[in-house]
Amino acid sequence: MAKEEFTNEFVKFLSKNTSLPCELINILAENNIIQNFKKGTLLLKEGDKANECYLVLKGCIRSYMIKDGDEKTIEFYTEEQWISPPGYGKEIPSELYLECIEDTIASIGTPEREAEIFGKYPELESASRIMAEEVMANHQSSFADFKISSAEERYLQLQKEKPDLIQRVPQYQLASYLGVTPESLSRIRKRLVQKHS
Repeated sequence: MAKEEFTNEFVKFLSKNTSLPCELINILAENNIIQNFKKGTLLLKEGDKANECYLVLKGCIRSYMIKDGDEKTIEFYTEEQWISPPGYGKEIPSELYLECIEDTIASIGTPEREAEIFGKYPELESASRIMAEEVMANHQSSFADFKISSAEERYLQLQKEKPDLIQRVPQYQLASYLGVTPESLSRIRKRLVQKHS
């Protein structure tokens, strides 16, 4: 896809997820920075300051932490998902890594660009805040469900909400995300196949 097509994707996303008038959506699209990232690119490392947020237009980004030498997958972000890392724009070191696990195309935001646009168009700030609050509420709800679910229930939920993700990401990362070993994930999948055969 050419940049123009991804700008159109960005416009479609805003039209679907905000109540902004067309002229403001077009202003945002014109001021939008869209960038390609190769698979394996680290967008953020532990200790870096989180000075960018992202809207995934195509591809997949994984957030993870390293604890006791092991990678612990926190989340996968795919098309039409915002990533605003903890500490974004706050000049504090990140605890997270953000890695493109596919070739990825994303729209990039920075606190400076946001301040400039919000200064010119104050109504964008309230729309942006509403979107951020919705994203946060969804994350909190998902996290609460995740915490009280069994590994099998988490897998079934993932299968229901993001079926393509199961094919798109390496199984060891999927297992880490579900909080199980790759061997346990294999057993869960085998058990589910037997249940439905």
